Amino acid sequence: MAKDHGTQIKDDETYEELRKQGASKEKAARIANAQANDSVDAKGTKLEDRTKDELYEEAQEIGIEGRSEMNKEELIEAIRSH
Repeated sequence: MAKDHGTQIKDDETYEELRKQGASKEKAARIANAQANDSVDAKGTKLEDRTKDELYEEAQEIGIEGRSEMNKEELIEAIRSH
């Protein structure tokens, strides 16, 4: 279970994972909070700024079914919902 980092961190699990991967406290907090607000993905980029192919690869990595028939907007929604 993720440690509670207080109200300043909106997604404790993401924060801890990013810290384990070597991200600074500031970067981990920024990405975790943005991801909690659905404005960026786990890699720290806005989903809307990625290409359909990049979104497809992300969907494939996380195992989203039916991804080959989805358009860009549907892939974004599926990734956010996962």
